[in-house]
Amino acid sequence: MSPARAARRAPRRRRGRDDDLGPPSGVVAIVGRPNTGKSTLFNRLTGTRAAIVDETAGLTRDRLYAIAEWRGRRFTVVDTAGLDLQHRRGEAEDMAALRRGTEEQTRLAVEECDLCLFVVDVRDGVTPLDEEVAAVLRSGGKPVVLVGNKADSDRDSYYAHELHRLGLGDPILISALQGKDTGDLLDAVVDALPPPDEVDDDAAAAGELRLAIVGRPNVGKSSLLNAVVGQERALVSPIPGTTRDAVDTLVEHGEQRIRLVDTAGIRRRGVVDTDIERFSLLRALRALDRAEVGVVVVDASQGVVAQDRHIAGYAIDAGAGVVIVANKWDLVPQEDRADPAFLKAFGTAFDFVPGVPVLTVSAKDGRNVAKVLDAAAAVAAARATRIATGPLNALLRRAVEEHPPPTIRGRRLKLLYATQARSAAPTIVLFVNDPELLHFAYSRYLENRIRSVFAFNGVRLRMVARPRAAEE
Repeated sequence: MSPARAARRAPRRRRGRDDDLGPPSGVVAIVGRPNTGKSTLFNRLTGTRAAIVDETAGLTRDRLYAIAEWRGRRFTVVDTAGLDLQHRRGEAEDMAALRRGTEEQTRLAVEECDLCLFVVDVRDGVTPLDEEVAAVLRSGGKPVVLVGNKADSDRDSYYAHELHRLGLGDPILISALQGKDTGDLLDAVVDALPPPDEVDDDAAAAGELRLAIVGRPNVGKSSLLNAVVGQERALVSPIPGTTRDAVDTLVEHGEQRIRLVDTAGIRRRGVVDTDIERFSLLRALRALDRAEVGVVVVDASQGVVAQDRHIAGYAIDAGAGVVIVANKWDLVPQEDRADPAFLKAFGTAFDFVPGVPVLTVSAKDGRNVAKVLDAAAAVAAARATRIATGPLNALLRRAVEEHPPPTIRGRRLKLLYATQARSAAPTIVLFVNDPELLHFAYSRYLENRIRSVFAFNGVRLRMVARPRAAEE
């Protein structure tokens, strides 16, 4: 492989250290017939191993979501099941139903995405199934990037001419397994996505506060929306999963205009068993991407479960602030309501969001509903906090003097200076001698020192280390 091609690899990255400067914007769906390497490409682009990779065709049946970053742009990547549009004579009904379900999932992903990556096997050439998938994509009206995967050797490039038969423009040949030329593919993706500043541009221009109401099914999200608005704006039913789309409602709160988005319930991925629920999940995630604050509704009568924490994590990953609403407080036994430890347990469960407000609410009775918008506005104000460079550096210099960084392999971190990035999600960029010397524990210490002065309650504060050369 030539040095130039090697340089265009998109390396696998560990996601344990967050080095992204902004929330994700834009959705990219990876589609194609079975066994063309879609899941391998998903893992390569996102730097994860979230998708199972195997030679068995059709292994991916649920859509998978992860965040990818390239050239400073973050976007959501969706791994879909292989499109198999061919009916097989004598096919068992359960297998036929599964095939139809995965096909519908891919169609829904295409409908919701901003860009499609159509993955074909360059060594197999264009198959009849590839032509059928191409026809579906051409009729979908979404931009498409044609990807010729499994071009592992230089000889495979000679097969590229056949891919022009699909009528989707010039193919980009890659090897997702080796990472060869995936950098060129990412360049094409970033160029084809709509600019981030065009996402929900109207709402931003109007100065609206955008809140996404999220949570598990049947925790009372729609009831909360109706109680906040003061009238029946959302369909309410005791049947879980009544809400299927993300619905916007505009309200006036004091002198501020607030856009509320009621979303469908987010189940654990293992129990998402209908096409409509999977479609709703994608819409809920997109609602969080364009929200400033995620109002996470939990069922107080059931306590906090793992999925509640996962949903709050979705909001944090999207760069939104978080407010926890413990709904159905009227169903909590009186002795539990009077026990301070019971309420404290709600805040402890979400301790990964420092200072997150926890409200006890009964949407049915209207208890404390008026406090929800006030709490959300306070979190949005914290998220919009901007720290001047001078005070920030003075604060961090004192922090380093009082507690110097540890020595790692004989070397010590040197903090040259810091600044707050111009990003919707609060991000502190630390220019240091070597980013590898910033241990996560010391990063957390610096974050806590900043929070001791500027709070950022209910908001994740991103700490990003950069070498001095990155600033020049």
